[in-house]
Amino acid sequence: MMLKKLQKIFKILIFYSILSSTSNAEILKPNSDIKPSEVVKIQLSGLQKNDLEFKDSGIEQTWNFAHPNNKKVTGPLSNFKRMIKGDSYQMMLDHLSHIITELGSSDKWAQFEVIILDKNKIYHKFNWQVEKYTEEGVLKDCWLTTMVSNPIPLGSSI
Repeated sequence: MMLKKLQKIFKILIFYSILSSTSNAEILKPNSDIKPSEVVKIQLSGLQKNDLEFKDSGIEQTWNFAHPNNKKVTGPLSNFKRMIKGDSYQMMLDHLSHIITELGSSDKWAQFEVIILDKNKIYHKFNWQVEKYTEEGVLKDCWLTTMVSNPIPLGSSI
């Protein structure tokens, strides 16, 4: 009983250390203790404060949690930066707020609905999927983003 309480306290401490690290704008690296919803939160928080630590630090934070198969499709970080700053995803940069809702999950994947209020006070909805990396190496058992849909505009908040 005591061991379970200590494990729970330890998990809570890890979670809060992750959140405090993101608020200090550190660039986090994936690790197997970060849960799927936390991956999405880390990425969105980075994009929300994109230039806080240094120019495009939020985009780089997002890139760190992209699945290697996604990186193959998007190309190097410089291409990823251009993609995020392009018409399809630029509303994520410096957005005002976001809401993350889990749509479904298993032990290998999780899918979320993300609603962003952009800096022009327009809402956008995305489907965001993360998967557990199963190959050997430093990313083994880490949750990484495998898909972010094109945005669906939901209209103005005004």
